[in-house]
Amino acid sequence: MELLDRWTALAGPQTRTIGERLAARYAEEHRRYHTRDHLTAVLDLVDELAPYAADPDLVRLAAWFHDAVYDPARADNEKRSARLARRMLADTDLAPDAVAEVARLVELTESHAPDEDDRNGQVLCDADLAVLGSDPERYAAYAAAVREEYAFVPEELFKAGRAEVLRSLLDLPALFHTPEARGRFEDRARQNIRTELMLLNG
Repeated sequence: MELLDRWTALAGPQTRTIGERLAARYAEEHRRYHTRDHLTAVLDLVDELAPYAADPDLVRLAAWFHDAVYDPARADNEKRSARLARRMLADTDLAPDAVAEVARLVELTESHAPDEDDRNGQVLCDADLAVLGSDPERYAAYAAAVREEYAFVPEELFKAGRAEVLRSLLDLPALFHTPEARGRFEDRARQNIRTELMLLNG
């Protein structure tokens, strides 16, 4: 399905304008990794992991909003994306508690640390981080695209910051939380991260 068709199937044709505005955000010129392709990949994996979620449609809505605001020079993108979700979804017939859940899930993608009983959060976080467990060629393309998004950061500063992020990921007891994603991605993700760290330090 085309991206906008997926939105209207999820949220209804009366909300198509919201879908158009979100799709336009993921097409912003400064984006290299956090693009429509990334959104599509996250939505695809949410669909695969949907049986594990408590409310798959709310996870899908959160996926649409999770990188809706993306400015590499700022550290509050997730919070701003969550605020955007609250504002846009307030104009729909979605119940207030459902809107709150979508916003909570969006903010959760800052830490990628859902609670053990947070099935919605686990599905969204796993879908968002799945690229870490991709094949080496795709992982290298992802890492290169992230570097392009941070082109304004001097090389040595970028290397130090990126290495800190990668080490914090390796320190997590588990990168993935749903049984399916853990089985598919965990080992390869850790190997990819270790390889990138080695290249950064080299």
